Amino acid sequence: MEYRTLGRTGLRVSEIGLGGEWFNGLTAQESAAIVDAAQEKGINYIDIFMPQAPTRSHLGLALEGRREQFILQGHLCTVFEDGQYTRTRDIEKTKRSFEDLLERLHTDYIDVGMIHYVDSEEDFRTVFEGPVLAYAKELKQIGVIRHIGMSSHNPHIALKAVESGIVDVLMFSINPAYDMESAETDIYDLMEFKGMEKGGLVVDEARQRLYSACEAAEVAITVMKPLGAGTLLKAESSPFGVALTVPQCIQYCLDRNGVKVVIVGCHTVEEVLEAAKYYDTPAPERSYAHVFSAGNAIHMTGRCMYCNHCQPCPAHIDIAAVTKFLDLAAQQDSVPETVAQHYWSLSATADDCLMCGKCEPNCPFGVKIRDNMARARTMFAHSRKR
Repeated sequence: MEYRTLGRTGLRVSEIGLGGEWFNGLTAQESAAIVDAAQEKGINYIDIFMPQAPTRSHLGLALEGRREQFILQGHLCTVFEDGQYTRTRDIEKTKRSFEDLLERLHTDYIDVGMIHYVDSEEDFRTVFEGPVLAYAKELKQIGVIRHIGMSSHNPHIALKAVESGIVDVLMFSINPAYDMESAETDIYDLMEFKGMEKGGLVVDEARQRLYSACEAAEVAITVMKPLGAGTLLKAESSPFGVALTVPQCIQYCLDRNGVKVVIVGCHTVEEVLEAAKYYDTPAPERSYAHVFSAGNAIHMTGRCMYCNHCQPCPAHIDIAAVTKFLDLAAQQDSVPETVAQHYWSLSATADDCLMCGKCEPNCPFGVKIRDNMARARTMFAHSRKR
């Protein structure tokens, strides 16, 4: 397992996290077995949004004696009513459910207190101008939650949360298909890829801006829906008409700016082990470039997706990495020192570009790679390491 720093929280987190949603319906023994497998593979991040009492209690038993070995992302505003999960903004219900979460998990703190599912302007105002955010701040002040997070499926609303300066962690839905949905697509349509039916495969610029803004602000992204609820793993259900593997989906997410943890929902020990196989999979087999093949009707947007389908490069430049650092630097008035350090640590930079153009015909998105290389040369010229 490899680890990343969870943005400005400073926490060291496993690149692969465990999604708690699929713990619903499991026995205490089954839940413990999944947590055992996760710990054995080095997974230390668990997302818990489920309000169901048995699910919470079983996880609490599974974590007994090893709470400190895991970083918990627990949600505010999820309740269990009328026999089902629901989202609420009622502050009293929110408080009761969160206190229940702490009690059933046998813990007195949650590492990331995640304000649950904010997707609309109206809901954003309700949360950020009302008692829910005040409650989250209060919990943070007394140490019951260590950092404030928010989950969203809407890049415009997510960006507002990032720009507020309040949110340390953003839980966001990312996978190759979602990144080609319209930013205005409703979450229920998003899960069925209905937005793609209307506009074809078009890279959503709002999502790309969000990812770079998160990296620049040190707001960590924890990814939900990396497998598209499993639809991306089968050719017949994938909107691309081709199947991806679990390692390919994980790789795609980890390549996005700002992403620190890819949360994979696991219902069995076998699914935990399948996710962990990412590290045993050779890099060529983790490549997701095949979904962007010429056979797919992708609109050429000119936006780099960091897929490196443009390779090979005669100068051995990692074009995706150079472009990623260029996108990050462009977010700021001046090049951040950390971005410059990462850029100049590359074995080859834009300064090594031969301007031969051999990469551009390979790019499925019509990116003007030579123009980006020229921009990177200029952008990083004054930050060259001494």
